[in-house]
Amino acid sequence: MTFVVLNAFTRRFLDGRLPEWVEPHFFGNTDELYELAPQAEIAWFDSFDLPSTYEATKRAGKLKWLNTLAAGVDPFPLDLLRERGVTFTNGAGLNAITIAEYAVMGMLVIAKGYREVVRSQERHEWLHDAPGKMELYGSKALIIGAGGIGGKVAKLLRPWGVDVTGVRRNPAPDALTMDEWRARLGEFDWVIIAVPSTPDTERMMGAEEFAAMKPGAAVLNFARGAVIDQEALMAALNDGQVGSAFLDVTDPEPLPSNHRLWGFDNVHITSHLSGRSQDTLFARAAERFLDNLDRYERGEPLLFTVDLSLGY
Repeated sequence: MTFVVLNAFTRRFLDGRLPEWVEPHFFGNTDELYELAPQAEIAWFDSFDLPSTYEATKRAGKLKWLNTLAAGVDPFPLDLLRERGVTFTNGAGLNAITIAEYAVMGMLVIAKGYREVVRSQERHEWLHDAPGKMELYGSKALIIGAGGIGGKVAKLLRPWGVDVTGVRRNPAPDALTMDEWRARLGEFDWVIIAVPSTPDTERMMGAEEFAAMKPGAAVLNFARGAVIDQEALMAALNDGQVGSAFLDVTDPEPLPSNHRLWGFDNVHITSHLSGRSQDTLFARAAERFLDNLDRYERGEPLLFTVDLSLGY
């Protein structure tokens, strides 16, 4: 039997479906997690907070495979997992549908001036002209990070008549490489960021990049707050170089209530809710975990394995 440690929230998705060779142990609090972790060969440690998940991973000296439903893995001890030879699978793509829908919503909110429409209703005021007149049809979008999430954004946008260009680390047909996109920034009405959080992507959008954007274009960030230099963004918003921003992520999180970013009327801050705006995440994650359990038993490569050197 294989000792497997799982958060109790997974029980309703896994009960009666785990293979016979699995000996499941469910934890309902941090104390139980810390007690079970050292015995785990396979673990799904997603916990009640990141520090306890991190600590449990450190304690799991027998661990061979760690799973998480998170797409971003920067909070995990990747160097330790690499040193121990642990296979690490993540939730890349599990949030793709809901985040892509959020991206389209953000573009429409900006294009149609919908914030002012909502405010007019709150004021019981009938508007006599549309506060936003831009159409998505015929506009051009650059998606920096055209992987699971970015690829889904592109798939949703193309039927709307948006001309979409993706950016990928590895060369692909009809996509720009990470060395090419900066020179093309001035062509796009929308710059959508969905890259993994790594040292290479930190502050990848700064003063030079904002200056190179098409004047009045919008930037939307669904990656991590640190991918954008927020001071440079605020400067670009102030001088009108960047027309608007839709930020699902900020640096730091939560954003302090007195932070200057809240005061920009052309900035939409959505509190990292895009991935949570669904009720299917755990069910999808459980299906993927069960599939990988079968692969683990057969000795086959697991799906959605993190490259511990690259950090995604």
